[in-house]
Order: sequence, then structure tokens, then C-alpha cells
Amino acid sequence: MMKILVVDDEKDVQILFEQRFRKEIRSGEMNLLFAFSGEEALDVMESHVHEAVLILSDINMPGMSGLELLKHIKEKYEKPPPVVMMITAYGDEENYSQAIKYGADDFLTKPVDFVALKEKLKEKIHG
Repeated sequence: MMKILVVDDEKDVQILFEQRFRKEIRSGEMNLLFAFSGEEALDVMESHVHEAVLILSDINMPGMSGLELLKHIKEKYEKPPPVVMMITAYGDEENYSQAIKYGADDFLTKPVDFVALKEKLKEKIHG
């Protein structure tokens, strides 16, 4: 079972992900959690401390940005830190290089290509 925390300030992202991963959720291979801010994401992680979590985070959010969240996660979570994939706007070089510096494991561009995302997740699960 793979737990995925999706962090995005756009609420409709939840509906989108739940639709695209309906089969995986129903079969029990995936459990999706949602947070609508960086701060909320940290709270969710506190309450799921011992579970392997893959985090998909938008970079541009009000309050704590995805980059700050990423930095915090990579500094704080020693026991294997979760895999963090950042979602960036197309052609956003500056955020991309910041995210690499902070230890992002992978990148997606908006709008999210779910076929590519599912491939990446398979690699993370089985790779």
C-alpha cells in the first residue's frame, strides 16, 4: 500500500486525483491524502509518522510554499525521508533549480500528465 500526500491549494485537485486513481484506490494499492497548504501537509505528516509517504507538492501556494515544505521535510524526516515530487508550472527554471537544491526527487509539470505520473509511481513502488 502506497500512501500519497497531495499538497495543492487548489481544492479541485483532490477530485481530479481521486478520479484518475479510482482503480488504484479501490484495489487498495494506493491511499491518497490531501492537504491544501504546506502547513496542513506538515500536520498530516505528523499524524502519519511511521508510514511511507510519497508527497506530490505544488510549488506556488500561499503561506508556506512547496519549496519551504520540501526543505522542511528533507531536513526533518531522517527515517527514510519520503519521496517528494514537485509540481511546477511549465518553464519555471528558478523554482526547478531551487527544488533540486533542496532535494526534490522528481518533477511534474502542470497540467499533470497522469499517464506519466502513474509510470513514475510504479517505478517508485517496484523500483
